[in-house]
Amino acid sequence: MAPGITVSDMGAPDMTAPTKRIAGVLLAAGTASRLGKTKQLLPFRGSTLLGRVMENAAASDLDELVVVLGHDADRIMQSLDFSGMKTVINPDYSKGQGTSLAKGLEAVSPSCDGVLFLLADQPLVTPDMINRLIRAFQDSGAPLVIPFYRGSRGNPVLVARSLFPRLLSLSADTGARALFDEYKASILRVEVDTDAVLVDVDTARDYEALLSRPFPEP
Repeated sequence: MAPGITVSDMGAPDMTAPTKRIAGVLLAAGTASRLGKTKQLLPFRGSTLLGRVMENAAASDLDELVVVLGHDADRIMQSLDFSGMKTVINPDYSKGQGTSLAKGLEAVSPSCDGVLFLLADQPLVTPDMINRLIRAFQDSGAPLVIPFYRGSRGNPVLVARSLFPRLLSLSADTGARALFDEYKASILRVEVDTDAVLVDVDTARDYEALLSRPFPEP
């Protein structure tokens, strides 16, 4: 049996519990070395990969959104509309995703109780999927909320403020995955019925496959 708990294991939501504020941190600083071009700006359904992720996040129940840029940041900022969002430039993006996690966390408002880490190359993650993770966090109080599709762990991942110090202590090239084994018994698994939480773009073949897929409605 997989560690942690699933949404179906939880009791009824506590309607008297105070609402927790959730920030989105969108990690968009990478170089996409295997793709050979700035994937954040690859065309996708009338926008770009990053543009669509931003739109989905803005349409969700997230209380604020921080976008962490690095590679080709100037061109990305000139190409997309970041109105209503915080933008952070990570000059150390080449040292690993952990540096972007840290930069994003530093920009999150102190009033936020958790952070949902979104990836710039997952445009199939809809506002409804984001909201489901937020609701699961609101109802459970779990320190880690992670979507799963048919037993496979996906993204985005929601991390409670209680784990921010541990997240900031990780090495630059580690990322949040190091937390998953350490806190596996406390993970809330949210089972989803789509592989959208697994689909990202690392290669030209990945991009071609993404373009051939039907795009889910929000």
